[in-house]
Amino acid sequence: MGGCIGSHRDQEPPSGESSDITVSIGRNQPLKAEKPKWKSEHPLTEGQLRSKRDEFWDTAPAFEGRKEIWDALKAAAYALETGDHALAQAIVDGASISLPHGTLMDCYDELGNRYQLPVYVLSAPINLIEASSENEAGGDADASVSPGVEVPLKLRLSHMSKDLKVMVRTTDTVHKVKRLLQEKEGVEPERQRWFFSGKMLNDKLRIEDAHIPKGFVVQVIVSSASS
Repeated sequence: MGGCIGSHRDQEPPSGESSDITVSIGRNQPLKAEKPKWKSEHPLTEGQLRSKRDEFWDTAPAFEGRKEIWDALKAAAYALETGDHALAQAIVDGASISLPHGTLMDCYDELGNRYQLPVYVLSAPINLIEASSENEAGGDADASVSPGVEVPLKLRLSHMSKDLKVMVRTTDTVHKVKRLLQEKEGVEPERQRWFFSGKMLNDKLRIEDAHIPKGFVVQVIVSSASS
């Protein structure tokens, strides 16, 4: 299943599609907001899904194409999965990426290089195996006995002049800490976009998996409240 890319002329068409791939080059459609729905042949845990995605993004630039485009696609994929369609579209437009079918699964840069993203980097499968700590991203059950090590996390909110330090656990998800930030500062999770080292942090990403060195700052872009 693939995340490989090849030249836009000498490549097998995806199953079920016609072979006139070159016809679609140059056409562009807006990025569709809906996430692709799919089922994994072998059910994955969240950890396995993260590992699979990391492996793809680590190796993708070794294929054909330009690294800056791969970086833009990675950022757009994260934005789309976290529900920020406007940001994903802005990233795609800023990198001059064309979407013949309105999806990141098949796209081109301005030089005509083709990029194909596997579905698993765009959304989780419908049969994802929920880990025992899945309540971190949604419910509050057993939140007080969350495992992991307690560490300080320094946040820099875009609308504040000073950094904010909060105590979190290494196994907390970004979404859980977003809810903690809501309790402290009144900023709803959906208005928060977290960035570290130039990358947007996914809501389901655990703090320990973000590899944030002690004392480093996470940038939190706060969007205005919708009226």
